[in-house]
Amino acid sequence: MNKIILLALFIFSSLNAGTISIAVASNVSYAIEDLKREFNLLHPNTKVKVTLGSSGKLTAQIKHGAPYQLFMSANMLYPQALYEDNLTTTKPLIYAKGTLAYLSTKKMDFSNGIDILNSKEISNIAMANPKTAPYGKATLQAMKSANIYENIKKKLVYGESISQTLSYTIKATDIGIVAKSLLYSKRMKGYKKGINWMDVDTKLFSPISQGIVILKDGSENSEVEEFYKFIFSKKAKEIFKRFGYIVNE
Repeated sequence: MNKIILLALFIFSSLNAGTISIAVASNVSYAIEDLKREFNLLHPNTKVKVTLGSSGKLTAQIKHGAPYQLFMSANMLYPQALYEDNLTTTKPLIYAKGTLAYLSTKKMDFSNGIDILNSKEISNIAMANPKTAPYGKATLQAMKSANIYENIKKKLVYGESISQTLSYTIKATDIGIVAKSLLYSKRMKGYKKGINWMDVDTKLFSPISQGIVILKDGSENSEVEEFYKFIFSKKAKEIFKRFGYIVNE
């Protein structure tokens, strides 16, 4: 009898297990793997399918009917716009705050802070496009706060997303301004703080409040709701902190 009950429970759980589809801002590209892994320890039968991209591009896809069920944006602006367009089932909530860092494959002297970008030794600077990527907007804010934007704007090379900006920084430019969270991936371990990278002073820009919403396609889906709740859990916050984010305790 017990075997029959266990078999029935297994069949029931298998039938109710499925794939959830989430759109994730590029700056979360490394943290999301750890988040998925931890979530699957709790929900082993749920497959989490992730689509990465700039928040602006993902928002445009959602507005055009892309079947994502949950959206983790790089700021609050885009999920708020989706909420106002009645494309979500939840109000936007902050899951983490992101910060910026300078990064170079070369050894750099970061003692002068953002003025390093004025150096004659730096010919090109990678940054995310402020029109499509919240981290690009924050980068522009930092440059304007320091009154250096006009001096360096001809050096700027724009990435569509923060992950593309990281690629440009490593492969094509002298230095880049990237999401600090991207520096905590395994493939970035060779780059050392104080030598290859350094935090951008948060007095120059507002740490980026990153928002999450359940989308209409995720309505009444218990697995989507479980992942949404997990993102605010203690374990998820530990992961975000490990990747350089600021979280509310």
